[in-house]
Amino acid sequence: MMPGGVFHFQDAFCLMDFSKLDGLVPAVIQDDESGEVLMVGFMNEAALAATRETGFATFFSRTRQQLWTKGETSGNRLAVRRILIDCDDDTILVRVKRLGDGNICHTGERSCFFRDLD
Repeated sequence: MMPGGVFHFQDAFCLMDFSKLDGLVPAVIQDDESGEVLMVGFMNEAALAATRETGFATFFSRTRQQLWTKGETSGNRLAVRRILIDCDDDTILVRVKRLGDGNICHTGERSCFFRDLD
């Protein structure tokens, strides 16, 4: 069971194709209540396993080459409600509940998607 809700997960390790992006898959993070897209990160198998085990969204940092859990320093954690896999088995949609002040972006915005492309 994940924090704040029931977590359903069918053995995604058998389904996910980590081979296309050097062991990574994009993970789209979406607010479970509003449907708002909050951010996009990358997961490797270890990050997906940590996400499942802890119930909090964990990613692989391509810059630091290590795992990181969203909100580990800010307190703005992402409690996983549901994980869905796309039709090509190479992208994950993680539906979450925002914890902390709800600001997800490192800039202090509620979502990383707050700028229009003109």
